[in-house]
Amino acid sequence: MASKKAHEEQHEEQFKAQANNFIPEVPGFALYRGYLDEAAQRQLAAVIEQLSQQAPFFVPRMPRTGKPFSVRMTNCGVLGWISDQAGGYRYSATHPETGAPWPEMPDSLLAIWQAVTDYPAPPEACLINFYSAQARMGMHKDCDEEALEAPVVSISLGDSALFRLGGRVRKAPSRTLKLCSGDVIVLGGAARLAYHGIDRIYPGTSTVWRGGGRINLTLRRVTRPDRPE
Repeated sequence: MASKKAHEEQHEEQFKAQANNFIPEVPGFALYRGYLDEAAQRQLAAVIEQLSQQAPFFVPRMPRTGKPFSVRMTNCGVLGWISDQAGGYRYSATHPETGAPWPEMPDSLLAIWQAVTDYPAPPEACLINFYSAQARMGMHKDCDEEALEAPVVSISLGDSALFRLGGRVRKAPSRTLKLCSGDVIVLGGAARLAYHGIDRIYPGTSTVWRGGGRINLTLRRVTRPDRPE
């Protein structure tokens, strides 16, 4: 019987063969493997490190239970995604601990959004998650936005991670692929509300993020651009 590692490697090779293409069984999902070269990755990592000095990483908590997430997070853009026991999942214009507005979204992130999507308005939020070697992210879908017709763009920096992609219902079959530093994925169309998560981190697979670990940048449009002021 094949080992779990062999099974994961088989899935990884399947997705590598489809790199830079839409995956037929999940319409609207696109993988751009190696979209950022190493120099671009390091430049972006340095920018994110500077942003985290203005908006420090914090530990979000689950609604109701108050259980801490295993990731630490921060944001940039006019809005940021936060979660705590009292208020639940939501967007806020200010940092939950400092009360300061989020830093401006870098032009380099706006350029990636423009290159891989055809949405007629820019992203308003960039959620920045830091994964240590032990961090995970359970299966979830991004549905706190008003503009659900807008895609979600995810950029990986640092250590590789095992990404799990499911369907629009929690019990749908899922598949895995390894995301590496510089990879970009797009969840649009039918895949916009697909369940997804991070099963594990592969420590020591990248030196892009100083001190190790993985950074995931998630670009989202929150409000509909045609909404009256």
